[in-house]
This record gives sequence, C-alpha cells and structure tokens, in this order.
Amino acid sequence: MSLQWSILVQPLPPEGSASSAETPDPPWLVENPDEVLRTASVGKCLLLSEAARQIGTGQLDADRQIRWQDEEFVRDSGLWSALDQRDITVRDACRLIGAVSDNLATNVLIREIGLDPVAALASAHDLAPMALLDRVREDRDPSLPGHAETLSVASARSLVRWLTLVHEGTLDRGVLDWLALGTDLSMVASAFGLDPLAHTEADRDVLLINKTGTISTARADIGLVTVGARTAAYAVVANWSNGDDPRDEVLARMADIGRDIRARLGA
Repeated sequence: MSLQWSILVQPLPPEGSASSAETPDPPWLVENPDEVLRTASVGKCLLLSEAARQIGTGQLDADRQIRWQDEEFVRDSGLWSALDQRDITVRDACRLIGAVSDNLATNVLIREIGLDPVAALASAHDLAPMALLDRVREDRDPSLPGHAETLSVASARSLVRWLTLVHEGTLDRGVLDWLALGTDLSMVASAFGLDPLAHTEADRDVLLINKTGTISTARADIGLVTVGARTAAYAVVANWSNGDDPRDEVLARMADIGRDIRARLGA
C-alpha cells in the first residue's frame, strides 16, 4: 500500500501582533510539508477567498440571486442538490460551501467568479502549489478537454500559509464566518469533542474553524484552533493509491494529531 502524507502544524502569533512574515515559532509537527498531494474539497477555500475579496470590493453582490444550470448539477457533498429551491444568494452559496462543502454551490460560484481570478489570487499571495483546478464533476475524465485530473492540489505548507494569511487578515477574514459552519469534524477536528452541527462559538474555551476534503484516494483536514489567546494552524493531508483503503489508519492518525494539538494548546 502506498500512503503519502503532507503535514504541518504551526503555532501562530496572536491576532494584532507582529506579522507572520517575521520569524515564526517552531512548528509542532512537520512531515513532508512540501509534498504536493490531492486535496479534494479543500481547494474550495481559494474560491471562498476570492468570493470574499470580490464582495469586499463591490465586484460581487453578496445578495444577488444565482441559479444552477443543468450542466452544473452534481450530487454527493452538499444540500442544494436535494432542495426544491433553485435560486439562492451568492452569500448563501458561500455558506453552503463552508457548511457542507456543497458541490453544486461550488460549480455555480465558479461560473460566477471564474477559475482565472481564483488562480490570480493564489499567485498574488504566493500560495502555490495550492490550487483549485476545475469545477466538481461526477464523471471526471482527464482525456476530455477542460477536465483536470483532480479538483485541487496543495502541500501542507501552502495550506498553512493560506490559513495564516486569513488569520492575520491579509486575506479577507469573512471566509472564517462561512467555514465556521462546517459540519465535518471526522478527521483532525474529531479530537476536540465539539458539536459538529453547532460550534461557531468557543466551547470549553476551544474555537475551531476547519475545512476537509474527501475522495476515494484522499483525506485532508486544515484548520485554525484557538484556545484563549493561542492559535495553531494545521494542515494534514493523506493520499493513497486506487484499490487501497487505509481509511481507518488515516483517520486514527489524524485524530492523534488533533489530540496533540489540543494538549499543546492546553485545552
């Protein structure tokens, strides 16, 4: 079985302190942090960042109604595909992506914003190799024009950089409001014992904001964990080969990493 990991857990300076561009504290866990792996839905974070930027500059109206088109329809993760409502606001599409990694909302928002501006945002903030490569497809065939091999890729270091830029406000912190609604606490986040359906406020002095990605050959979890005045950013990504199924091993190690973060933060 071929199992690849890219992991970085980095304590961050408190909000309002010196920029993370200065010498950071030593990381708590490092394993192949520059390995570029498939990150599934984690790449949607870049789309949300560009949406937040455009809303902030007035390019995108958060209250405008958007409607899915037949060719964009996908199921799996999300709720919109199961609802009668075909029109929602841009802001609600962002909330659906943050809460349930909504695939249909992702595709509609990609049409509204475009992948090129998302790539430009990543380039402007030196986020490579973190990239959103395509829209969500139920049948992905890289031999077809426009089909990328996977939805998104990144290294743990690039993911922690994105988290750091959002934490310090270099990238729009409005993304955190959407991600705080996230309901998937099955990976690293499982260690904190929070209510997966209601953790937008601190519970037991722990505030967690995370985004996960899941496909048949990958698990990924990135997040910011704050306890009191201390915050840590984490990115844990595992990839394996088609035909293998190390999910139990992967999820167990992710939970162990979460417990280590919890202990270090004194939660």
